[in-house]
Order: sequence, then C-alpha cells, then structure tokens
Amino acid sequence: MLSRENFIFTIGYDGPVAVVDNQARKKYGKLGTGELAEKGLFRAAYSSAVFSSDPKEFELVLEAYKRLGKDSTVELNTLERLFGVSPVDVKRSISL
Repeated sequence: MLSRENFIFTIGYDGPVAVVDNQARKKYGKLGTGELAEKGLFRAAYSSAVFSSDPKEFELVLEAYKRLGKDSTVELNTLERLFGVSPVDVKRSISL
C-alpha cells in the first residue's frame, strides 16, 4: 500500500507503479484533508479522504468545494468521477 502522501499526490500509473508529483508531495504532503481543500487542492483533498475512508473528510471536501464557488450543485457521489480518484492497490511508486 502506498503512503498517504504518495497516494494523494499520485498523478497517474505506469502499470503496477504509481507516478507521484514529488514537488507537490514535499510542499503539501503533511497537510490534512481540510487544509488541502481550503487551499483549493481539491483533488489532493479528495484523495486524502479516499485514503482515510472517513465520511467526515468527504464532507469537508464537498463543503469547501461548494463554498469556494466551484459548483454548488455537485453531490458527494459525483466527486469520485469529478476528480478521477478511487482506491487502488499499488505497492510501489516513482517520484517525478
């Protein structure tokens, strides 16, 4: 399983290997889900919520997304498709 920081800053996959944005991971990797959402890093915030599987974190992302005026009609069940993030069983990563 990937670490939280690697998972939330994964930008794609090369077969069984996650490709991680190293610069973003170093800069924002220690922030919590709510902090990421407040900074407008919604994909990373949503990835953090997916990693934790905590319903409260999903709500944090949705509320911040709506509050910051992105789309007041979006619902929780559409965020996975919107951000293109779902749980993946990957054990290795490479950093770019």
